[in-house]
Amino acid sequence: MLLIILLIILDQITKYFLGDVKNYGAAFGILQGYTTFLIIISVIVALVCVYYYREKNLRLALSFILAGTISNLIDRILFGYVRDFIDLKIWPVFNLADSFNVVGVILLIYLNLKK
Repeated sequence: MLLIILLIILDQITKYFLGDVKNYGAAFGILQGYTTFLIIISVIVALVCVYYYREKNLRLALSFILAGTISNLIDRILFGYVRDFIDLKIWPVFNLADSFNVVGVILLIYLNLKK
């Protein structure tokens, strides 16, 4: 739980100081203008993560996904968009929360393949 809180705080702080791109959609700019739909999906993802959190071997992966999902959800609720700031020029602009989600999903895939 502490990891989730720390990751959310880290993401929100970096967005506050660096978040200069307004993303009204989801990853890669898809679903532009579907903020309500994205909020609903985020809540569902968070609830699914909380449900499976009891599985000890999944906790680290789910912690990253929860932190990323909740932090971007905070943006969508407060601002109506997600603040992005990492621009690699060869990839769409993103933020730390997006990275947390990717890390979490990669960990889940790894754990699933390991089984």
